[in-house]
Amino acid sequence: MYLTAEKKQEIFGKYGKSNTDTGSSEGQIALFSYRINHLTEHLKSNKKDHSTERSLVMLVGKRRRLLDYLKAKDIERYRHIIKELGIRK
Repeated sequence: MYLTAEKKQEIFGKYGKSNTDTGSSEGQIALFSYRINHLTEHLKSNKKDHSTERSLVMLVGKRRRLLDYLKAKDIERYRHIIKELGIRK
């Protein structure tokens, strides 16, 4: 499996408040970004995998909603996570 428990803890530790803080917006956005990157690489070699393509679109939508929430709630945290992850709107 591409996403192990150790990798999740590493992502939440780096972008969230702690390794066990899985509910923070920044941690969830970082996790979604990791999964989006993985699915994008998969789709480059498997162009006809429509179920994965649908999953990718849904993940991008979830991440966008979380980013919009974070932007409305705290613009500085939003700018920080955008800069760290290299996401552009």
